[in-house]
Amino acid sequence: MSTTTPAAPSLWTAAHDVDARRPRSLQTQLGASDTVCGRRAAYILHRVAPSDTSDKRAAILGTYIHTGLLESARTEYGWLVERSVQDDMIRGHVDVVQLDEATSARLPARHRPAVPAPALTVEDVKTKSTYLWDRVLRYGATAGELRQVHLYAALLAEAGFEDVPGQRYLSRIGPLPVARIRFRFINRDNGQEHVQEIEFDPQRAAEARWWVQRVSETGAPEEMPRDFDGPGLDPICDFCPFRSLCWPGTEPGAPVQTMLIRNDADREQALIDYVRGHEIVSEGDKIKKMARAKLDRSPEGIYGPNQLAWNGGNDAEEDDLEAMVDLHEVAGIPVPMKPDGNRMVRNLSDAGLPIPRRKNGKKTTRSISVSPA
Repeated sequence: MSTTTPAAPSLWTAAHDVDARRPRSLQTQLGASDTVCGRRAAYILHRVAPSDTSDKRAAILGTYIHTGLLESARTEYGWLVERSVQDDMIRGHVDVVQLDEATSARLPARHRPAVPAPALTVEDVKTKSTYLWDRVLRYGATAGELRQVHLYAALLAEAGFEDVPGQRYLSRIGPLPVARIRFRFINRDNGQEHVQEIEFDPQRAAEARWWVQRVSETGAPEEMPRDFDGPGLDPICDFCPFRSLCWPGTEPGAPVQTMLIRNDADREQALIDYVRGHEIVSEGDKIKKMARAKLDRSPEGIYGPNQLAWNGGNDAEEDDLEAMVDLHEVAGIPVPMKPDGNRMVRNLSDAGLPIPRRKNGKKTTRSISVSPA
């Protein structure tokens, strides 16, 4: 009698369930990390139920890395990690706060950092995939990430830490003299680390607070503009919990962005945008080709903000058909006699005969053609 061994349960099922019970997942108040998109923030502030679920494995892995690194920083350096801040509009958990010497001196000795920072610094740790790593190295934090950390810094500068159990000794300090903001990017594929530091900018912090205020004053989420181009064009939209609400369904197979065309004026503007984009790409290609030609004999190295490296340049190889036929004959293997389609096409063309064609059940790629009217 055969027995069937039940399949082992997936660890990802457990991980998703645990993630769904995290305080951050259950939080109903707008969090600083939700300010990446105005429309998304408005859905949350208006308490709209999410319309979509998505695979969170990458995000969960990022959370595990994030948690482990912060705990190590807490035990080894005495940094303040995962501390809550809140006001009447927004709440969040600051990844890292490094106190300066003067502020550290106001804490009980047992709570002081091992080494105070030269200036009070608010740090945010972000995990990124290799796919996005080049963008991180070139451009640093995005506008949404800058807004998020300036919100954290503004709350600390204006009110200090939230008065809750576990950090009441910190809340007694009151407003903090925030001086610097640090982003620490971690490549979750290979562990590479990149740090970006900027001065705390009260003006940018005020703009971030104004942004949240503008979202809170909307009568409906749809009053806030979308900050991204939509599913299929921006990964943030692909994994947004409000994806279907923000981008209602269209006919099967059609991009959701087709909903943005309501009349001929929209079509006219979209064509203008298409032509402009084509001109920008053409100009960019021209610039790149000229620069590539100039650099062709330049040695590898670092030149200003960029590093030059060369790939390829090796001897190319291809299959040696004659040698393969000889090996087949020596080994007693029949030489394949599969018809050569390309050769038959040439033969029929040379003989002036039509090339037989048949439909294969597939569709050709649908391309756009835009020309002056």
